[in-house]
Amino acid sequence: MTESMPPAPIVITDGITDVAPGIFVIPDNGVPLVPNIGVVCGDTGVLVIDTGMGPLNARHVLDRVRDIANDRPIYVTTTHFHPEHSYGISAFAPEATVLMNEAQLTDLQTKGQGYLEFFRTFGQTVAEQLVDVSFTTPDIVYEAEYDLDLGGRIVRMQATGQAHTKGDQVIRVPDASAVFCGDLVEESQFSIFPWFPPEDVDVSGTRWIGVMEGLLAAGDTLVVPGHGRVSGAGLLEEVHDYLRFLRDEVWSRKAAGLTDDRITAEVYEKAKAAHPLWVGEEWIEKGVQCFCAEHDAASASS
Repeated sequence: MTESMPPAPIVITDGITDVAPGIFVIPDNGVPLVPNIGVVCGDTGVLVIDTGMGPLNARHVLDRVRDIANDRPIYVTTTHFHPEHSYGISAFAPEATVLMNEAQLTDLQTKGQGYLEFFRTFGQTVAEQLVDVSFTTPDIVYEAEYDLDLGGRIVRMQATGQAHTKGDQVIRVPDASAVFCGDLVEESQFSIFPWFPPEDVDVSGTRWIGVMEGLLAAGDTLVVPGHGRVSGAGLLEEVHDYLRFLRDEVWSRKAAGLTDDRITAEVYEKAKAAHPLWVGEEWIEKGVQCFCAEHDAASASS
């Protein structure tokens, strides 16, 4: 019996949907390694949030955005440096203003090439989308927060600090009570922990919980996750509760002296039982490993 191949990570722009006045989402359609892509419009400018994987995808996105922009200036930013979210940015660079926070730029400079080579091992359909990737120097680099005036609409970019990556940012549209979260938030999917020691151990579960508490406090009611369906504020609570569940289940077992292997097995089963319809169960183990390491680090420093 031949194992079916996953669908190619191609952004389908025909499905673009308006989720609020002047705010559109090109949905991921449930395809792995395809992100939700945002388009936010003001009277004098249009912002694109994430590009899809590689310049081929990004050129399709840009073609669609040109129609929406109707000669208004185009801006582009990315929620974090991972390939499906940002490796198409070179396709935008000749005609769009590129914005990025400092930590995300550092991520890209220090780990971008490594992730490019890593993702090219994921199979032919992924490698085909990563042809001719080049890393673009942003036009505007900010440290913690940047307000972009699109004309009658301010879009606020906020670097959250280390969580899913060191350079995560959320993009808020205050007048619509909307927030684009990137992979800090997934819908019907276990949180993605890129825990790949020794090459990459920058994900922090404990800091991620704090970021989610900040998002909840902000009070946005339209939530665009990195992957999955556009949702309401309840999705933020769901992700926050899952991360706290992982931390508490792991740390209570660490305190009881269980081995990391036993902790992983027990927490995996408990997480799957709690969320039987979620996808991405391979990330449960990575999350457990991250919280194990953070517990060990906290114990060593106390």
